[in-house]
Amino acid sequence: MVDRPPSNDNPFSEAQFKTLKYCPFFPGSFASTEEGRTFFRLFFAWYNDEHHHSGIAMLTPSTVHGGLVDEVLAARQIGLDAAYAAHPERFVAGPPVAARPPTEVWINRPTGQAAALQAPEPDAVAEKGGQADQSPPTSQRK
Repeated sequence: MVDRPPSNDNPFSEAQFKTLKYCPFFPGSFASTEEGRTFFRLFFAWYNDEHHHSGIAMLTPSTVHGGLVDEVLAARQIGLDAAYAAHPERFVAGPPVAARPPTEVWINRPTGQAAALQAPEPDAVAEKGGQADQSPPTSQRK
């Protein structure tokens, strides 16, 4: 089994390591460097093309980076609509809507001048339904 000391690393690295460690075909150890390289070639193909990630609305990274989100979510919505039509009593909150992945993800959100350079235009915030980040600048956090 792969062991390592506790980490104060970023949560994305932590999640990646947990996904690796609990991958269905993780061997626990490698007999050689070449065996490790072979495993990781297979692992990264699985991780990017087959593994559905909860942080990106149960899509694969290949779907998101390949620009196929709208197509996949449209097909998913057809399935949800059919399920609702067949059994509306199962959906107490009303018709289900296919979840969308986040529009942006930050490890450390830029502050100050860097944030101003990357701030969305007011029209872009309106297109997101007015959901701008309301967290205070780092200098105002305790």
